[in-house]
Amino acid sequence: MTVAETTDKTFENDTSKGVTLTDFWATWCGPCRMQSPVVEQLSSEMDEVTFNKMDVDANPDTPQKFGIMSIPTLLVKKDGQVVDTIVGYHTKDQLKQLLSQYVEG
Repeated sequence: MTVAETTDKTFENDTSKGVTLTDFWATWCGPCRMQSPVVEQLSSEMDEVTFNKMDVDANPDTPQKFGIMSIPTLLVKKDGQVVDTIVGYHTKDQLKQLLSQYVEG
């Protein structure tokens, strides 16, 4: 599975079903460049989760709607509802543990 690009226009549709993780990032953000490969690795290990990424510079509306002030921010939704927001860099194990509670729950 890969990490799909999502935009202000497609975000709600892209995150409306099942468990989704969206990586909010920007090209100039150092910690974002560290987080992205971790999210990519996780996407190949957790088929039951949909992984997206959104460039906050190109898509300002969605981050503003969800009050995202710092990046990287990872937004977890289950069936269209926000269930968790994680700010800053996190390891693959931390993210896997967090996502597992929503997949199995």
